Amino acid sequence: MAGRGNLFIVSGPSGAGKTSLLKAALQRPECSHIRLSISHTTRSSRPGEVDGADYHFTDAGTFQRMREAGEFIESAEVFGHHYGTSRSEVERRLEAGLTVLLEIDCQGALQVMQQDLDSQSVLILPPSLDVLRKRLMDRALDRETVIERRLAGALNEIAQYRSFTHCLVNQNFECTLEELCQVLSGGSIDPAHGRRTAEKLLASPLT
Repeated sequence: MAGRGNLFIVSGPSGAGKTSLLKAALQRPECSHIRLSISHTTRSSRPGEVDGADYHFTDAGTFQRMREAGEFIESAEVFGHHYGTSRSEVERRLEAGLTVLLEIDCQGALQVMQQDLDSQSVLILPPSLDVLRKRLMDRALDRETVIERRLAGALNEIAQYRSFTHCLVNQNFECTLEELCQVLSGGSIDPAHGRRTAEKLLASPLT
């Protein structure tokens, strides 16, 4: 009988590249044992997103009922939309001996870390705020006012870096991907670079 699986939490500011990194990591043979937990959200789907694969797209009433019933292991409101992770889905996979991966915002990550779940956490960081702004603009998903809100929110998330087991700086995608796969496969990385970058980002003024 398989032992209980491992739980990994991956978080980071919008535009840091966590979704792209995770999609690439899950295609790698060394990460074939990992199952990505699909979050519930009240926001509308974006072009190319598939219900049940990217998110469980849920109306506000259903989401509220699930939250009140304690069905989420974590939930958060981000820019007017609600997100939550199904407790039963995570527990079922962990009990089956699978490694479960949560891709969630920093609010939710901190909620999960406060529970007795023996998790490891990874914070994906941009190399600079200028790079983060450019990535958000290049996505062409948000108005300029929303991008500025996301940048301000990014600093609040980065300020929590000490709570995370690992901090990865997504400057070079392939190098960061290698580091992420190493962590998800049970390895370790030098924490100094990520923590120095977090401190540098927090000292950078928004311009």
